[in-house]
Amino acid sequence: MAIIECRQLTRTYRRGTEEITPLRDLDLDIEKGGFVALMGPSGSGKTTLLNLLAGIDRPTSGTLSVAGDPVHTLSRSALARWRSTHVGYIFQLYNLIPVLTAYENVELPLLLQPLSRRQRHDRVSEALESVGIADRHAHYPRQLSGGQEQRVAIARAIVTQPTILLADEPTGDLDRDSATAVMDLLSRLNNEQDRTIVMVTHDPRTTEWADTVLHLEKGQLIEQETGGVA
Repeated sequence: MAIIECRQLTRTYRRGTEEITPLRDLDLDIEKGGFVALMGPSGSGKTTLLNLLAGIDRPTSGTLSVAGDPVHTLSRSALARWRSTHVGYIFQLYNLIPVLTAYENVELPLLLQPLSRRQRHDRVSEALESVGIADRHAHYPRQLSGGQEQRVAIARAIVTQPTILLADEPTGDLDRDSATAVMDLLSRLNNEQDRTIVMVTHDPRTTEWADTVLHLEKGQLIEQETGGVA
């Protein structure tokens, strides 16, 4: 069963007098519980697709459905509400707030949901525990290693129990050992919690954890292959 369905998905914008189309007429289905890696050269449309899936950007034409919701038709306010409950986003540079502790960074997206303080505490504790960093809950980002910061960022992304988990170069700023640990963690979330993951990457080593690898070029899907398990 496809949890993500793209049909003729196109994104065009203008840069001065020039028209740029980073994504063109894309048809794509992603199954529930899948782990998909997006690869391709810079400008191939990978991040554009990720931003459309996240509801951060809107398609110029075509349709996008996530878990049956017609995302392309939602108003800006409805899209913001939808994104807060359905999308977890992992950034390459973590995007943690430096004046907040690990616990407070993870709790932040829950403040947009109608939860009690106790419910928020339980969710945050569970998320930090699941990424193996509960013992660092009171630490600030500057007191954490890069790998630990990314674990906090992953906890923040999963704490809302989102429908899909999106990752933009999640290992791009990490050394090899930390990158392997982060990919093992994402794989565990995918396998044990049935999280649907879509990951943009330039590193072919990270595709070993994905079950499907999609290659984009000039905004179009040019190749799809089965990934390997690390």
